[in-house]
Amino acid sequence: MTETTASAVRAGDEYAAQLAEFSDAFADIHRRRAALDAEEARLLARSAAYADAFADATVPAIFPPAERLALSRRSTCAALAMATRTPEQTVPRATNDAERLVNEAPAALESLEAGRISARHAQTIIDQLSDVPTAGRAAFLAEVLPVAEQTTNANLRKRARTLRERLHPESITARARRSEADRRVEFEPAADGMAWVHLFTTAPIAQGLVERVEAAAAKSRAAGDTRTCAQLQADALAALALTGVTPDDVMSSPVLPHPIEVQEHIKPTVQITVPALTMAGVSDAPGMLDGYGPIDPETAARIAVNAPSFTRILVQSETGAVLSVGRNQYRVPADLQRAVRLRDGTCRAPGCGRRARACDLDHSVAWEDGGTTGVGNLACLCRHHHRMKHLPGWNLEHKPGGVLDWTTPDGKHHRTEPDPAPFCARNDGACSWALRQAQ
Repeated sequence: MTETTASAVRAGDEYAAQLAEFSDAFADIHRRRAALDAEEARLLARSAAYADAFADATVPAIFPPAERLALSRRSTCAALAMATRTPEQTVPRATNDAERLVNEAPAALESLEAGRISARHAQTIIDQLSDVPTAGRAAFLAEVLPVAEQTTNANLRKRARTLRERLHPESITARARRSEADRRVEFEPAADGMAWVHLFTTAPIAQGLVERVEAAAAKSRAAGDTRTCAQLQADALAALALTGVTPDDVMSSPVLPHPIEVQEHIKPTVQITVPALTMAGVSDAPGMLDGYGPIDPETAARIAVNAPSFTRILVQSETGAVLSVGRNQYRVPADLQRAVRLRDGTCRAPGCGRRARACDLDHSVAWEDGGTTGVGNLACLCRHHHRMKHLPGWNLEHKPGGVLDWTTPDGKHHRTEPDPAPFCARNDGACSWALRQAQ
């Protein structure tokens, strides 16, 4: 053996030993994480059981029994969400999954606890198990668990779907018809002025849409368009949705419209806030897209041109705080509604992201208790948190500047603050223009 060969062997041995240490530690971390996931599942299932058991004692009797159960669970989930800064919708879903895992698939829970499967494997199992008839669940778990313990989650999903189909008592036709009722479109913000639009629809329609935009993109590409295929497909779908053209129009035109052309068809309705100096072209302060956040000033100003009307909101130049426009009446007038919704942006419960325009305007101190109708006593709360605020153990204190201090039934305190008006952060002047649909 030459010296070079011997050195290579020693280096190889050292690398192999270090790699073994890394892989063992990595596997151990995954085992411990799985055990913690199992512990969390047991805790969430217990919290749900306690919420049910104490519903009659913690929720006023004016609510019917079924609603008392629902409110008790929601109150419990809200407290857990606030304690961990978790989106509130996440906790009820996690609780439902935990109950199914604990009560319907204890063997999978034990496998998770021992670190033989991951939380993703467990999620796949309970997702497929939910539609398996009770009589077939033992057979399903007996067959699917060994697969879960020996393969990836992606492979497990394929095997579990096939097994579920074999054990399901209802035809796929009936299930497809029922699932079709859940079709919807969802909006998901992304970074740097971008966003996703998700369409949940039937498989034939989804495939048809994809084939249509792929064909339009390919035709434009063949005509010499230098955009990538992915960009052309996205632009084709945007053109179909926003410009009013038909699929045949897109298919027959060799050149697809650019996103800038498509944006000209957007008519803002309570969706864009643009700094006055940005509109004048002398500032680079971002605009704000309702439900998303900051967008570049050029795009904001371009969309603003098509706004049907403007409402001027006076703000304090140093802090961006909306000045008081209070009224001595219970009913909140339109200008005050706009000011409060502009200040809050979303529901002001910790962790809730429901848009302000879909929320109630709540008097923090009730009108009948002497509360006033003004920015210092109004806050946007979604209907769920509006009702929950009045349950025993919950307390809300409205502080100066729109700060809300929440107290949960377990005695914990949480604070939410309105976002500062972005259009005053760069000394753009005392006033900014909030685009609004004419009342």
